[in-house]
Amino acid sequence: MKIPLIKPYITQAVKDKVCQVLDSGYLTEGPVTKAFEQSVKDYIGCGHVIAVTNCTNGLELALRALNIGPGDEVIIPDYTYPATGSAVEIAGAKISIVDVSSSSMLIDYDALEAAVTPQTKAVMPVSIFGNPLYWDRLNQIKQKHNLYMIEDAACSLGASYKDGKVGTQADISVFSLHPRKFITTGEGGLVTTDNDEWADWMISYKHFGMGVCDTRLSTSFERIGTNYKLSNLASAVGLAQMDQVDTLLQRRQTLAHRYYDRFASVPGIEIPQITAGARHSFQSCCIFVKNRDALMASLAAKGIQTQIGTYSLHMHNAFARNPNCSISGPMTGSRYAFDHCLTLPLYHDMTEEEQDFVITEVSRHS
Repeated sequence: MKIPLIKPYITQAVKDKVCQVLDSGYLTEGPVTKAFEQSVKDYIGCGHVIAVTNCTNGLELALRALNIGPGDEVIIPDYTYPATGSAVEIAGAKISIVDVSSSSMLIDYDALEAAVTPQTKAVMPVSIFGNPLYWDRLNQIKQKHNLYMIEDAACSLGASYKDGKVGTQADISVFSLHPRKFITTGEGGLVTTDNDEWADWMISYKHFGMGVCDTRLSTSFERIGTNYKLSNLASAVGLAQMDQVDTLLQRRQTLAHRYYDRFASVPGIEIPQITAGARHSFQSCCIFVKNRDALMASLAAKGIQTQIGTYSLHMHNAFARNPNCSISGPMTGSRYAFDHCLTLPLYHDMTEEEQDFVITEVSRHS
């Protein structure tokens, strides 16, 4: 039995939508991208959705919209994909790295607050793997220290905290549409905000700095910008998938909780903590195991593809030897996650037979 980590959900409806774009001859960003943005906006319930080339560029766009750059500092968690920190450096700000909770893998809120300095202008917490952040505490920190909150919500489309979907709590949130996400465009990202001024600025910047105009003859360029547009072709894939977003999300949640129910009593396996009052999207379904790398090798021999969670930035020269980066504390939570987090196969078409095989093999070798 060969079981992949994930399978993109590509139906005939997706293929038909892509072919419609190809037949139209209008391949760059246009009406299909606008329809995709509107679909996500209606689903999340936010003021603006801006489609971009990828999540990393979306994070950079958010930082620039808030005028964050040289002389400013942005706090991020250590346990995250390097793109979180890279976007800060690309925007010209200083990276301040703090630890995460060893139980949830989310940013350590006490460590975050302790790291705030007069130069701190924003916090970029990560709702990692689709587990929402604890916004009650984050909003207290935001108000106390007068900070912006930019959420790296790469994995969290469809997740929610209390009564609001991820994408509505932060000043600006940014999602990924990479193929490991259950809504994908191949590559791509989505930026959400309720602020009209920031949205207008980001839309202009991603269109080469173009101002609002009625016709090509009245086009004006108001600022230096770049091209972060998402094509109609890519957007067609996401638009067709959004028709099934609740079905896809519910299936992932059902499978993830089935994993957790079965592993709850297995010695040597720990279940990561989900934020109270939150609905996890399970872009990745993770567990903690003692001998993670040996287990991954054993599972691979059985045809089961697994993956580590993500990376501890302080272990990498791009951050550890970076004069523009400060690292606070011993990073015990981050290192625990890096050493013990295992990502399990999870995809819409996964059968119970396939999942039972994974459960049996993980339990046997843990």
